[in-house]
Amino acid sequence: MSAATRRLTTAQALVRFLSAQYTERDGVRRRLIAGTWGVFGHGNVAGIGQALVEYADVMPYHQGRNEQAMVHAAVGYARQLNRLSAQAVTTSIGPGATNLVTGAALATVNRLPVLLLPGDYFASRVADPLLQQLEHPVEADVSVNDTLRPVSRYFDRVTRPEALIPSALGAVRVLADPAETGAVTLALPQDVQAEAYDWPEEFFAERVWSVRRPAPDPAELAAAVTAVRAARRPLVVAGGGIHHSEAEEALKAFVDATGIPVASTQAGKGSLRHDHPADLGGIGHTGTAVSDELARTADLVIGVGTRYTDFTTASGTLFQNPDVRFLNLNITGFDAHKLAARTLVCDARSGLELLTEALAGHRVEEPYAAEYRAGKERWEQVVETAYRAQDDTAVPTQTQVLGALDAVVGDEDVVINAAGSLPGDLHKLWRSRSPRQYHLEYGYSCMGYEIPAALGVQQAAPGTPVWALVGDGTYLMNPTEIVTAVQENLPVKLVLVQNHGYASIGGLSESVGAERFGTAYRHRAGDGTFTGAPLPVDLAANAASLGMDVLRAKTVRELRDALAEARASSRPTCVYIETDPAPTAPPAEAWWDVPVAEVSAREAATRARARYDTEVAERRRHL
Repeated sequence: MSAATRRLTTAQALVRFLSAQYTERDGVRRRLIAGTWGVFGHGNVAGIGQALVEYADVMPYHQGRNEQAMVHAAVGYARQLNRLSAQAVTTSIGPGATNLVTGAALATVNRLPVLLLPGDYFASRVADPLLQQLEHPVEADVSVNDTLRPVSRYFDRVTRPEALIPSALGAVRVLADPAETGAVTLALPQDVQAEAYDWPEEFFAERVWSVRRPAPDPAELAAAVTAVRAARRPLVVAGGGIHHSEAEEALKAFVDATGIPVASTQAGKGSLRHDHPADLGGIGHTGTAVSDELARTADLVIGVGTRYTDFTTASGTLFQNPDVRFLNLNITGFDAHKLAARTLVCDARSGLELLTEALAGHRVEEPYAAEYRAGKERWEQVVETAYRAQDDTAVPTQTQVLGALDAVVGDEDVVINAAGSLPGDLHKLWRSRSPRQYHLEYGYSCMGYEIPAALGVQQAAPGTPVWALVGDGTYLMNPTEIVTAVQENLPVKLVLVQNHGYASIGGLSESVGAERFGTAYRHRAGDGTFTGAPLPVDLAANAASLGMDVLRAKTVRELRDALAEARASSRPTCVYIETDPAPTAPPAEAWWDVPVAEVSAREAATRARARYDTEVAERRRHL
């Protein structure tokens, strides 16, 4: 007797297969692919598009406006759910597919799962070249989708229906694996999408992918315990892996038992509540004074779930103790071995729990604990000063905007940002009250991430107030998913800060001798430079034209009222504020390496190079 089969198109089979995939961790089961975003064109409308109509009862569809933005929304969704559930994104061939590349890079850099399903050229080559095809003179099997290979953790082109079976299984294996996950791409030739095949029924059976919590190797654990016990000035660097592993309580237990303080990366902020006595806030170039002071003198740096970007290490200049050593707890050996560290290759929660147990009775000396507590108190005064407005009727500075928001949000709110000058201010100043509140995409720092990501977070956490914080430069990059928020009645809150240009890069440009060239949104002056009047754009009117409710605020008091009204609203709402450009954020407490012109006829660049040579001399290679 032959095995049971079901005759479906390749696209129909893929949708049915995806609808039956689940993850399970700690006894909790979730849909692996909870929905599909899509923009349709000739490369996917008759395949995946038709399949989504056919199986709308088992695969929710979300209509996007921009392909990159759809990936950002899916990434926001996956991050909010600690990588245990994800979304797919389908596009046509050509520009729809290549628009995925930035979003795919963001997902893979941040170790977040998203499934990409771009259309591709005819596998049969009967229509060749077709609309939007890029012809390669010596590699006929290359398509524009090959641009997704270097930014994907798994890539396959499904050129025959039966090839989907191993390809789909490989794709979901990577998506569900916490050590492997990122963007996964299945390129789907449009003729193959619509081709019928007799599929084995087993292909559509429910599958549960166990999300492992690997424990550390006993020998590695013993060596780690020895290292911690020997350290006089240990410091934890908390990365995003703590959140992904839901290890916040395990970290708290470790800190409460040992007294070891915690400094956080952008992805790891919120691992401890801001008011925990051992929480020192951000670390590195955008870190707090107390974190960076302790980092310079630490003799053991315990990295948990971090990949040590240049912002975290201050481009190799932060950890200055001659005897400093590193102990890295990470689920991937690739990240665990950075900085020539001792390693605990394991799940963050499992590793912290076992490390805490093995260190029973060990605690840092009281003078060290008193030192970091005093530093934390001093920094709290810095935060208060930056947040406080002396005059409620004045135009707020950017840090006062954050202070007004801090006064309005609840513990459950989620605050999203990715680029511009806001990430630095937030990392230094924001008081994280819950593990999911602080949502900074700073692995790729992608302008335009915030608004679509807010949609994904709102889908993952209905009923939660979700805030997207953007400047005018970021807003102009990618506002289109406002329309989707309105269509789906997702009550995201947009805080739109107008400062007439790229404030962050303007400051960086000045510091490296590039004289703020090309960073202001202004008319050309008579000499041809962009130094004329500010451009007469009305971004609030633009947001309103896309369907958002818009609240304009001109003063600190009006801003507080507008934020409170937005938080209470059940509709997508924008709070628009023009800020006072006066700098009120505390300066950087650590360096960041942006190379400066070695020779120049301009004085600004010459001065910047002299400063650069002084700073770069402090760099260390930790071997």
